Amino acid sequence: MEYIARDADIAPVASLIADPTRAAILTALLDGRALAAGELARMAGVSAATASAHLARLLDGRLVDVVPQGRHRYYRLAGHEIAEVLEVLARISARPPVRSLRQSRQARLLEEARTCYDHLAGRAGVGLLDRLREGGYYDGHGLTEAGERLLSGLGVDVAGARGSRRRFAPECLDWTERRAHLGGALGAALAEVLFERGWFRRGNVPRAVVLTDDGREGLAKLFASKELTSVTPVT
Repeated sequence: MEYIARDADIAPVASLIADPTRAAILTALLDGRALAAGELARMAGVSAATASAHLARLLDGRLVDVVPQGRHRYYRLAGHEIAEVLEVLARISARPPVRSLRQSRQARLLEEARTCYDHLAGRAGVGLLDRLREGGYYDGHGLTEAGERLLSGLGVDVAGARGSRRRFAPECLDWTERRAHLGGALGAALAEVLFERGWFRRGNVPRAVVLTDDGREGLAKLFASKELTSVTPVT
């Protein structure tokens, strides 16, 4: 087979992700927040020294960035593109077996509502996009004029999201629901406002988020519908 020089060399990146410890570290960083090496070591189930060695390789491979803060160093995904790759891999990968009540609860929380890097996913994210569609705020071409008015009134910087280099308002296939939630720059801007308003808050399980009472009431009023509030708050 003749080698084509313009082909992307995906093997080095794939090999970085393929290691179980590095995959666990990258998955932990899908939360969207920067985490310390010690936290990542605990979440991956390895020693601090082992985590540091793997983080050095991920830095060299430009899959993560480091954020210095005083004497401390925090790590985060190098960008939303990395998160998108990990989400695609999650969709085509087998689900790990649930071996305990704790794991069962964690899985349920992630299915209910979670962050997909910087936007809302799980049943809550899918339900939110469904409400936007049903209200005529989002269609096959993206956000409608009515949708722009609705989200701008909520405090979402729609113009800023539209001017981003990132895709504006793509559908993102949810790896647990197998249906779409709202991604891209608009999905991130909307999620930011939902957190700022206190309609969602981060849970105790990494990536899991919780729909608050204020959020249930606010979303019901926003869409004049109670369907989205079927997501049950879990403390």
